[in-house]
Amino acid sequence: MPSFAAIISILFDGLAYAMVLFIISVGLSITMGLMGFVNLAHGAFAMAGGYLVVSLTRSLGIPFLPALIIAAVVVGAASIPFERILYSRLYKATELDQVLLTIGLAFMSIAVCTMIYGPAPLTIRLPSFLTGQLDIGVRTVPTYRAFVIAVGVVLIAVLWYTFERTNIGAKIRAAVDNRRMAQSIGINVDRLFTLTFALGSGLAALGGGLAVQTFGLTPSFAVLYLVFFLLIVSVGGLGSLKGTLVASIVLGVFDVGGKYLTPEAGGFFIYALALAILLVKPAGLYGRE
Repeated sequence: MPSFAAIISILFDGLAYAMVLFIISVGLSITMGLMGFVNLAHGAFAMAGGYLVVSLTRSLGIPFLPALIIAAVVVGAASIPFERILYSRLYKATELDQVLLTIGLAFMSIAVCTMIYGPAPLTIRLPSFLTGQLDIGVRTVPTYRAFVIAVGVVLIAVLWYTFERTNIGAKIRAAVDNRRMAQSIGINVDRLFTLTFALGSGLAALGGGLAVQTFGLTPSFAVLYLVFFLLIVSVGGLGSLKGTLVASIVLGVFDVGGKYLTPEAGGFFIYALALAILLVKPAGLYGRE
């Protein structure tokens, strides 16, 4: 039986891990739910954000927090030509065609990052206020992980407000639920595709920048963690903000707890839990049946 301190550590570290998974995966969930497009290059946009943050902080001396914002904006904007020139051509293609295109882009990104940055893992020098420990009353926890949780909470609030209380959010939800009906009432679905794809890619880049200190950053990041992002989307349900959040927290805490208590089992527990959930709810926790 783990001690109280161990339980607190598992919950806190699992929540920090879950927030990174959520920030990266939520864009994939929305774009797959809206576009019906199998985007296996989503991890490449997250990796691009991580490497861009490394370059901005190391080479240009830009502070960490502005570098995160710049990376998210730049990658989000850079994703628009990809969506317009490449992705849009295959919206009506088979899933196999989509998989071949996007997995090819992912491996191309690995080759480019290896050529530019080399194969060795890279880290970021964090500002002093994000290093050290933070006292939360019951024990001390890493300050950076508390920061990641805080960023995740803020983004959850912003995304919830955007999707539930704004006109653009209503249009996105309408297109996710019924694309043909949304088009018939005058919603420009193509423009909506581009906007949500850029938003999802920008969030992935932000998550990639945050993940450098949590996951590590190597050129294989684009595919190494892709299975986790796909698990979150599958378990939560395509296009569901709430589902992505719940799946991230459940799987993130469960994975950290399993590795903490039985490290020799590795990632067995997260896959076992995901399998059990999908056997009961094939469309995910909040997906459409």
